[in-house]
Amino acid sequence: MPVHEGYDAVIVGGGHNGLVAAAYLARAGRSVLVLERLGNTGGAAVSTRPFAGVDARLSRYSYLVSLLPRKIVRDLSLDFRVRGRTVSSYTPVERDGRPTGLLVGGGERRTREAFRRLTGSDREYEAWQRFYGMTGRVAQRVFPTLTEPLPTRDELRGRIDDEEAWRVLFEEPVGVAVEENFSDDLVRGVVLTDALIGTFADAHDPSLRQNRCFLYHVIGGGTGAWDVPVGGMGALTDAIAGAARGAGAVIATGHEAIRVETDGRTAEVTYRTADGEGVVAARHVLVNASPQELATLTGEAAPTPAEGAQLKVNMLLKRLPKLRDSSVDPREAFSGTFHVAEGYEQLATAHAQAAAGRLPDAPPSEIYCHSLTDASILGPELVEQGYQTLTLFGLHTPARLFAHDNDAVRAELLKSTLAQLDAQLAEPLADCLATDADGRPCIEAKTPLDLERDLRLPGGNIFHRDLAFPYAQEGTGRWGVETAHANVLLCGAGAVRGGGVSGVPGHNAAMAVLEEDGRREN
Repeated sequence: MPVHEGYDAVIVGGGHNGLVAAAYLARAGRSVLVLERLGNTGGAAVSTRPFAGVDARLSRYSYLVSLLPRKIVRDLSLDFRVRGRTVSSYTPVERDGRPTGLLVGGGERRTREAFRRLTGSDREYEAWQRFYGMTGRVAQRVFPTLTEPLPTRDELRGRIDDEEAWRVLFEEPVGVAVEENFSDDLVRGVVLTDALIGTFADAHDPSLRQNRCFLYHVIGGGTGAWDVPVGGMGALTDAIAGAARGAGAVIATGHEAIRVETDGRTAEVTYRTADGEGVVAARHVLVNASPQELATLTGEAAPTPAEGAQLKVNMLLKRLPKLRDSSVDPREAFSGTFHVAEGYEQLATAHAQAAAGRLPDAPPSEIYCHSLTDASILGPELVEQGYQTLTLFGLHTPARLFAHDNDAVRAELLKSTLAQLDAQLAEPLADCLATDADGRPCIEAKTPLDLERDLRLPGGNIFHRDLAFPYAQEGTGRWGVETAHANVLLCGAGAVRGGGVSGVPGHNAAMAVLEEDGRREN
């Protein structure tokens, strides 16, 4: 697309948050240019065909939706849907020498019976109901604030209006509440996992980074449910890009922003293409990139990058594997979140080993099958033949562990992670893997360093930096997107209330621009 000399807003980065901002501003009548370094939009929220000659379009990086407000979908008239999962999770374990597990979902009676069968009483189930009743009430009160100006700490505390919940979630390590409320190691581990997704922390970390991660995982949609994007994650970004273009925004792929100069009222953005460099003027610049990239663009000292700590594995199977726990249908076990090596003590051990500089002996991970809920990501022939996808997300594998030899450590970690999964299966996963057009197994793994290389995520951190509590703190500004420059905003995951596939930072940056324009006009 042609780039003109000046725009009301130039957005650096065509990930989903930048596209949300572009769509809102263009619909409000502003001239908008999106500069995207890569040849496609979407950033980490994309669908690709990773396996040669195989008609499977997978959510390559981000893969589930919870934090995207329906308000954004409605405001932008997005043709995008999600589907709920009837099973929340299945966690296999061996008890008294026999394989068993905990299936959460399928109705209250069935879930209660699963808890009773695992633990021998109703105590853990009743504690589960009380605990998630509390987080559900918090979700209903906090989630709507994400698209409003930042509340103060006291305002958010008053809105929650539950001192126990405030203590559990905002003031003391979440491990305290897990241990106070639950006694079974497996149940404790299932609860804790939401505090550790993409976050390298112990349950009792005094920084409370695990609490912030837990909070964002339980407030999504006002319910905490994590849903499947119909058509894959690329369906969302394609819909947002279409809305932005339809409203008049110009999206220029293959255009890498390399410098931003501003006096606080006007700005110039220098960009690079395959044909050379160019400059475009803007009243506002919205940076849909990490705080480190923002600092590089403006020539300022960069903050210390937060370290990523996850393994992402995409697989295509000819069929789902059988389970050692024959009482559970694999189609149910894998339709929710399938927890592997995520008992409470296992998680603590894995963290301690990684913190000491070694790969965990039993790498924890969680898995789900997108195609059980939404088969549209597979071609008709694959669907007819019974093919299924598996998405695995590994925990407690910080970027530092891969620094010496990323390829060798990736291979070692993948092998040990799949061995932990195989220990729960009645047949090797390798026997179920599909092969691509060249006869290679359909499996790919991404480490934090791979994400840093491919997507420029600092340290491979999927949140761009440590998540922040969703209230105003010193220097956060009115919307949580403000920077040291009045007309330069941060609209990526590194903004306050960023992280995850939400569109919230993009929405909030657009609102900040429109408010500022309103003040200027008045």
